[in-house]
Amino acid sequence: MQWQTGREYRIGKSCRGQGRASSHPARGCPGGRAVAVVSDEAKREFCVKHGAAGVINRNDFKHWGPMPDTKDAKAYGEWAKGARAFGKAVWDALGERTSPRIVFEHPGEATLPTSGFLCATGGMIVICAGTTGYNVTMDLRYHWMRQKRFQGSHLSNDEQAAAVTALVAEGRVDPCLSETYRFDDIPHCHQLMLDNKHPYGNMGVLVNAPQPGLGRA
Repeated sequence: MQWQTGREYRIGKSCRGQGRASSHPARGCPGGRAVAVVSDEAKREFCVKHGAAGVINRNDFKHWGPMPDTKDAKAYGEWAKGARAFGKAVWDALGERTSPRIVFEHPGEATLPTSGFLCATGGMIVICAGTTGYNVTMDLRYHWMRQKRFQGSHLSNDEQAAAVTALVAEGRVDPCLSETYRFDDIPHCHQLMLDNKHPYGNMGVLVNAPQPGLGRA
């Protein structure tokens, strides 16, 4: 996937990992704007500080979860009402009726139906995890008739990793390093992630270095 100028991006789970990694490249492309989605108001400031054009709290909406059967008109109508309200929140965050051309998905089961619904015509939903579950429901009518793409991703290939590294070196992307640990602290880092207590941004681990600050500035 290539970052392009003048595009809008919606990013789920925006303070850690995938979400944090997505907001900066969007900002680094002229005209690119990212709308972050969080589950805690405490994360709003972090997202804005690191490049989000707007922030939406998913807890303001109640339609999350597997999409109802399209044959159940009442249940599907209620779900679609919630999905449209969320789409309007994206427009409000951007200040115009523009839907995201790229949606970065992380929760999976609970949010993918909405992501597929609101992604712009000709746009793409990128999925890299399924923290709320692996079973997916989607209204395919919005997918094929609006020519959307559903792309799986597990970080990057060599060329893409080099491109992001270049953006960091140029100062266009902040790696959002929250804390640096010794190599022997790797189990502790994993425990922090398991307990969902890891700090916003990225944790770094020293490799063949006795202390921070010895690498290239």
